[in-house]
Amino acid sequence: MGILAVDLFITLDGVYQAPGGPEEDPSGGFEFGGWQAPYIDETSGEAIGAGIDRLDALMLGRRTYDIFADYWPRHTDTPIGAKFEAVPKFVVSHTLTDPTWANTTVVTDVAAEVPAITDRFEEIHVIGSGALARSLLAADLVDRLNLYLYPIAFGSGKRLFDTGTVPAAFTLAEPPVAFPKGAVSLVYERAGVPVTGIDMDSVDR
Repeated sequence: MGILAVDLFITLDGVYQAPGGPEEDPSGGFEFGGWQAPYIDETSGEAIGAGIDRLDALMLGRRTYDIFADYWPRHTDTPIGAKFEAVPKFVVSHTLTDPTWANTTVVTDVAAEVPAITDRFEEIHVIGSGALARSLLAADLVDRLNLYLYPIAFGSGKRLFDTGTVPAAFTLAEPPVAFPKGAVSLVYERAGVPVTGIDMDSVDR
């Protein structure tokens, strides 16, 4: 059985909305789209690329899928474009019936279909697709969180952990990595349910 990893760019206050550009996702009146670029450097770019190199299948929510399907098939001369073109792709949607991006399968029921998909691959990555990531977390289907944390906060926007979050604990799977412009890579794996209700005075220090 393979792993399902979520790759997400988030701010200090947990916002994942529209890192790639001003028009990527202005829903809800979000005015801060395009916040990732000032913090991109060669080292973080290499780390993000290495993560993409590892995947052997790609799973996306409908909004991210539409963005990727419009852009990456026109950039197959790049390593990332070639990778995305080659691997099987899964889009979670209740409305898409005829995907145009080659080698794409539509998933309509996350809880019912995703476990069987995970069994077929070594490492499936969900890139962006925050709403899908939240659904997968709620269904306890995420094995690993690959978070790229950026030193910025907005106080508004779509958050990974928001109202409706199912309580969960995580453990660091790799040492944190800090990048030159202030972003940090954090890799977590699921570790059951949170441990709560412990009085600090009872903890050995």
